[in-house]
Amino acid sequence: MLHKVLSTDAEMQHEYMVQITQPLAVRRYLDLIEPRKALKILGETHAAAVGYSASSHWGDSSNKVSWLIPELAELLPSAKFIHLVRDGRKVAGSYFRKLSEECYDDRSTGILQSHYDNPSHTAAPPPEKKYWWPVPRRDDPAACAFRSYSQFERICWHWAEINRVIIASLAALPRDQHLFVRLEELRDSPEALKGLYDFLNLPYRDDRFAAFAKPHNVNKPEDRLLDARERARFDVVAGAMMQRLGYAERAEYVVNY
Repeated sequence: MLHKVLSTDAEMQHEYMVQITQPLAVRRYLDLIEPRKALKILGETHAAAVGYSASSHWGDSSNKVSWLIPELAELLPSAKFIHLVRDGRKVAGSYFRKLSEECYDDRSTGILQSHYDNPSHTAAPPPEKKYWWPVPRRDDPAACAFRSYSQFERICWHWAEINRVIIASLAALPRDQHLFVRLEELRDSPEALKGLYDFLNLPYRDDRFAAFAKPHNVNKPEDRLLDARERARFDVVAGAMMQRLGYAERAEYVVNY
């Protein structure tokens, strides 16, 4: 949605160079690559793209770069970061039902886990999306339990952990370099969207808000509430982050396509 709306006013990408960025992000999160090497790769991709852009603004709408904020901030000191969140129940349900073949399936997750457990003896998987979803770091309290998680529970963990990492990374940057916004607020409030445009120093027009009335980038235009068992498992794995992001007291909603 952000990719489509902002493309009118900036050169916007969606998951730019994903087959490079996603494995790089997971390797960096799991300390399987040194910071200098990560910087070099990002310099050859994102920084080079910014440098050669014909637009005054270049952006990437991608959860993959969430794990690479310190490196991107070092390479691109004037970069601004939008921490866009959505109700975790909607994210988990959407990923589970619409991305099940490329997101935390048992076999692909097991392959990455084996590589992380013994990288010198177990070859890394190829740079396909399905293999490169983070597993918990060894010092994560969830590391042991994660090994017996279902696909749905892994997705819940991902939502909670990626937001934890984003919050921690952005806290180290100047306050005027990052913005927190909920997707639901962009959908419901023109003022929230105008605030985002102001943060990016882009001109705002009223017709930009209308674009949020209909969801974008949807491969299966269907939605439903989590069932009782899914809600219970989600609360166990991601309930604390729901509280932290201000969603705990909100009722889950259904998206009308």
